[in-house]
Amino acid sequence: MKKSTHSKWTSSGASIAVLCGVALAGFVSPAHARGGGPSPSTFAMVRSPALNAVPDCVPTASGTVTIRPGGPVEVMTVRATGLPPNTDFDFFVIQQPNGPFGMSWYQGDIETNGDGVGSGKFIGRFNIETFVVAPGSVPAPLTFDNAFPSVSPNPATGPIQMYHLGLWFNSPDDAANAGCPNGVTPFNGEHNAGVQVLNTSNFPDLQGPLINVQSSQ
Repeated sequence: MKKSTHSKWTSSGASIAVLCGVALAGFVSPAHARGGGPSPSTFAMVRSPALNAVPDCVPTASGTVTIRPGGPVEVMTVRATGLPPNTDFDFFVIQQPNGPFGMSWYQGDIETNGDGVGSGKFIGRFNIETFVVAPGSVPAPLTFDNAFPSVSPNPATGPIQMYHLGLWFNSPDDAANAGCPNGVTPFNGEHNAGVQVLNTSNFPDLQGPLINVQSSQ
């Protein structure tokens, strides 16, 4: 993602389907203000198993995620460590943690500081109800023509639950500079990202951590 044209904290819709969720930023219901409702959920993200063949690639990378109920939405805070300093990464909700990943929903960017630590806050529907659906096939804007160009029309699909998370290098060059593979993937706003660095493969493929987060409404 180009820094000059995209916000760091703005969630982005998936390019292939209509996504569930109501983004009512900053709203906290009275019940939650009084301490009622579901408790926050905290879990770990781990170094992507696809990097096991490259031991010098971010060997100490890890992440921690906390999801706090906020009435009609959840607030998800992500903190990643052990990454290259001053580097951009892209964060997604995904169907399965490892390739080919399945349906994927772009949330936003995380930029590390000089110590290789980065954090981000995302507001949306991050719980057992998180899903993607496309009741029919309709035309879509052909905005980008990169390694993975925008496509049209979208494929029709029934509801598909998405309970995993993943973090990708924003740039293949950044990945190569960190001693990682320099492959190109579609996991940024312009569809020319680097490889995945963190995911939630510490949970089963069909039971990602979001399945354990109950809706407060």
